[in-house]
Amino acid sequence: MAHSVLIVDDAAFMRMMIKDILEKNGYEVAGEAKDGKEAVELYQELNPDLVTMDITMPEMDGITALKEIKKLDPNAKVIMCSAMGQQAMVIDAIQAGAKDFVVKPFQADRVLEAINKTLG
Repeated sequence: MAHSVLIVDDAAFMRMMIKDILEKNGYEVAGEAKDGKEAVELYQELNPDLVTMDITMPEMDGITALKEIKKLDPNAKVIMCSAMGQQAMVIDAIQAGAKDFVVKPFQADRVLEAINKTLG
């Protein structure tokens, strides 16, 4: 059975890029969220195998959403996505329980490497 992934990014274009990479490689996109608040709600509803989470978003940022998801499910697998120059935030994210991070603009092989590594 294909692993399900929840894609979280405030930019529709970025969500589309990740969705394209995932679907071409046999992953099922469980859902998409445009901010951290929606991500937490959808995580509870969909229970995906993995979440790709943008860091900088309106409503609730990715690190706060990561912490909320980890409270709901300590075993949640979350990969953070960030633009260059957000190293401090990436460290915060890893400390909050993120499994990996991918830098934007996305490179398909790096996204897949992070996902495959995280899902084992």
